[in-house]
Amino acid sequence: MAKPTEAPSLADLRKEIDHIDEAMHQLLIERGDIIDRLIAVKRSQDTGTSAFRPVREAEMMRRLVNRHKGILPLDTVESIWRVIISTFTYVQAPFSVHADLSAGDALMRDSARFHFGFTVPFVPHMGAAGVVAAVSASKGDLGLVPAFDIASAGAWWSALEFDAAPKIIARLPFVERPDHPAALPVFVICRVAADAMATETAVWSVRVSGWGAGPARALTELTDFIAVPDRAFDGAALLISLPAETSLQSISAALVKAGATVRSAALVGSHATRYTVAAEKA
Repeated sequence: MAKPTEAPSLADLRKEIDHIDEAMHQLLIERGDIIDRLIAVKRSQDTGTSAFRPVREAEMMRRLVNRHKGILPLDTVESIWRVIISTFTYVQAPFSVHADLSAGDALMRDSARFHFGFTVPFVPHMGAAGVVAAVSASKGDLGLVPAFDIASAGAWWSALEFDAAPKIIARLPFVERPDHPAALPVFVICRVAADAMATETAVWSVRVSGWGAGPARALTELTDFIAVPDRAFDGAALLISLPAETSLQSISAALVKAGATVRSAALVGSHATRYTVAAEKA
């Protein structure tokens, strides 16, 4: 008769955990060695832009979510990887995170720490304009601005219309799910290389005259947007996020049909399509 297999002891299980912890740490050290070599290569190819690569980050996070399983919450896994990516980026090229606290100090700090950790310096501002100005004056800093209308903010995105200005490069949280621990909708502003941009959703600064309830309803049916009064055109300044399947021409046509007139439009950034996770996966 076969002898029953003995259950492992607590000491044996703890040894296994210690072995895994040591292996994880060693892999992080090896990742650091590769980053050190990467720094040397990038010094000879300096483009004057941030080391962030939004399109690569989006691909990494999608793969992470797709392969995740087990009892460890997705929140923890996502935050760990976000902090690893951001900290190693900081090691390559030091940067600060400038954040608009107009929507609430705690909410914005939660978002910043969840996505960028504690190593990267956090610089608070009271207003989006201050964030945009600070990022514009820097080489590789990031700016975090609430991705919804704040009455006192004005059309802060108009400062991004110029070719040399920073752009919107991401919209956080990227991995959408119920009860996200850093759920504040945030736009990330920075200068990054053109080939590093995620372009699935284009973000446009649009000025219209004749703005009112009708045009607002028409636009709500098509896409996400922020609108603030614009006295120059007796209308509104809009920040419109357009997924790849929606053209600016179709937006303009819908606005005209609803009684508004588009006066100007400028591309002020782009970001990856947000990745929605079902409740059972989260």
